[in-house]
Amino acid sequence: MTATTPQRVQQIEIAIGGMTCASCANRVERKLNKLDGVSATVNYATEKARVQAPGGIGTDRLVETVAAAGYTATLPGPRTGPDAEGDDPDGTLDLRDRLAVAAVLSLPVVVLAMVPAWQFVNWQWASLVLTVPVWVWAGEPFHRATLTGLRHGAATMDTLISLGTTAAMAWSLYALFLGTAGAPGMTHAFELTVVPSDGAGNIYLEVVAGVITFVLAGRYFEARSKRRAGAALRALLELGAKDVTVRRDGTEVRIPVARLAVGDEFVVRPGEKIATDGEVVEGSSAVDVSMLTGESVPVEVRTGEGVVGACVNAGGRLVVRATRVGSQTRLAQMARLVEDAQSGKAAVQRLADRISGVFVPIVIAVAFATLGFWFGAGVGATGAFTSAVAVLIIACPCALGLATPTALLVGTGRGAQLGILIKGPEVLESTRRVDTVVLDKTGTVTTGAMALVGVHAAPGVPDDEALRLAGALERASEHPIAAAIATAAAGRTGDLPTVGDFANHEGLGVRGTVEGRAVLVGRPGLLEQCSVPLTRTLAKAARREIAQGRTAVAVAWDGAARAVLVVADTVKDTSAEAVAEFRRLGLTPVLLTGDNRAVAESVAAEVGIGTGPDTVIADVLPAEKLAVIERLQGEGRVVAMVGDGVNDAAALARADLGLAMGTGTDVAIEASDITLVRGDLRAAADAVRLSRRTLGTIRTNLFWAFAYNTAAIPLAALGLLNPMLAGAAMAVSSLCVVANSLRLRRFHPHTT
Repeated sequence: MTATTPQRVQQIEIAIGGMTCASCANRVERKLNKLDGVSATVNYATEKARVQAPGGIGTDRLVETVAAAGYTATLPGPRTGPDAEGDDPDGTLDLRDRLAVAAVLSLPVVVLAMVPAWQFVNWQWASLVLTVPVWVWAGEPFHRATLTGLRHGAATMDTLISLGTTAAMAWSLYALFLGTAGAPGMTHAFELTVVPSDGAGNIYLEVVAGVITFVLAGRYFEARSKRRAGAALRALLELGAKDVTVRRDGTEVRIPVARLAVGDEFVVRPGEKIATDGEVVEGSSAVDVSMLTGESVPVEVRTGEGVVGACVNAGGRLVVRATRVGSQTRLAQMARLVEDAQSGKAAVQRLADRISGVFVPIVIAVAFATLGFWFGAGVGATGAFTSAVAVLIIACPCALGLATPTALLVGTGRGAQLGILIKGPEVLESTRRVDTVVLDKTGTVTTGAMALVGVHAAPGVPDDEALRLAGALERASEHPIAAAIATAAAGRTGDLPTVGDFANHEGLGVRGTVEGRAVLVGRPGLLEQCSVPLTRTLAKAARREIAQGRTAVAVAWDGAARAVLVVADTVKDTSAEAVAEFRRLGLTPVLLTGDNRAVAESVAAEVGIGTGPDTVIADVLPAEKLAVIERLQGEGRVVAMVGDGVNDAAALARADLGLAMGTGTDVAIEASDITLVRGDLRAAADAVRLSRRTLGTIRTNLFWAFAYNTAAIPLAALGLLNPMLAGAAMAVSSLCVVANSLRLRRFHPHTT
């Protein structure tokens, strides 16, 4: 008996092309999952399929399966730059070109049809010339999607757009060439009557041109927002250094980071990014790790300690031995976290598609039933076909197609004026259900920059004098804490004196001579080493500040401790107001940070979040932030996340609603659903309110558009609504939808 060995399972990513709605993604997913042993997830937003397949199934078979479903499939190749995907990877430029041509050609067609006084001799033939390229070329994506769907037994909004415009085009050609509509001097007059008509003298070219143009506009603006879905990974990878100075045979050589190998020793000068994960072999410095860990205070590193790639060397010169390169680095691991979070985030099917998924087959059935009924009733082919065309025209989803994009365009336009960038319609549904808002601390609730927040001076020592001497000395240092003290000193006391005999004590502080005085500034431990310990009062003040998560900097001169300066990441002035607004919106605020609990609870208490274990989650690593979001979702909460750093990117992508501060990193912005340009936390509350109001407008639009179709279709089917009146009614319904959407321009934030 021969034992069988289990087949190796392979992970494959496939780029899918040709999807126009979420139902397309579901169709591809079902086709792939029918293969033996295959487990596939298709993401409509990123247009990619993640497939787990046994080793016996090759990639060619997966590609063929997708092609058999009516879509294109390719295996993504290695990226060599931002433009590696081509000039127009998502078809945005193609949609833009089709929309521009359609808009230019459609405007005179619609105007001529709606204003009888402007209908010159043979205007109908001019309209035909302008409409044909709109129907053939601009409408080609709808016709192609319809044919693909019909081959696989599926109907979408594309189906109704294509059938409605094709029926209107066919009848117009019939009326022009075989009816009376082509006669010179023919005019269209609006007769708002409900009577049977043979329609042989009517043309409906404005229906063809108008519907295609309106729906193309919606598709284009949606595609523009969807284009950003895959940009988070590119932004994350671009954070790393591009070149690095490597020690080779006793000399320093500049090489691309891609050529760096484990064991190489490379030099990191002040202000440079660390090229890759490694271990310090020479030097010491302060390293800004805030974009990876969220820690607001730079970390001191010495020989033998580890450093992380993409962090910035804020202090002295370092020599680092590479321990991990390429896909093994922390930066690459975080890129995978973001990718996994985005891929696992189900794309919300558009409301219009959900309605049309039921509506379209019914309309088509009603149109054919109308044709058969009237033909059987003996009214003749012309009358029967007229009624059937009226059904398709009155049901053509112009208002339904405008419901989402018009409200979205007005709502997002108003949001942009207020510093709120909403990426797409699927974001709006999330805001309605959110009940918990998770706030990153550094750069979101706080400023993310170190600043002087207090001075404790010994008796008889003026605060400004202590700050002036310390600031003069710290101005010669490159440390961020030193910069905060020097900036505050210059602002309060004016020009700072010069420094002599400056010396840096690695990881402890600095010393020098200022105006003839021997000055020490640094950790309390530096003063103890120099036999100048803090007095009992100053030591108590230092311990109290440290317990609250702040940094205490001791100052001494002429052999005695004189003051303790307090430096901290300060809370933004508007954060407390924003937290109060979240509560008014029914959201429970939670503070999530990589900082220690003392710092987190101090900040949470100051802004009104509270200090309990359910509202303050501290000491978390980037991967743990993602786990916290998943845990809260597992408890049944619908979670919004507000952050600004690389460490927040995966959590922002996983959250039901991700809001990124525009003052933060590009990767956080790209991974989020909403970007807050102002960097003001109050904008997050305004974003939720605006999104909810925009969603409400979309729902109102959809209701009235659907109600209009539902009420008008029976009239058309009964032969009481001629196609010309159907076209006019369709235009009026579209105007109502646009007018309702424009009401969003009156949205005002609670705070400015």
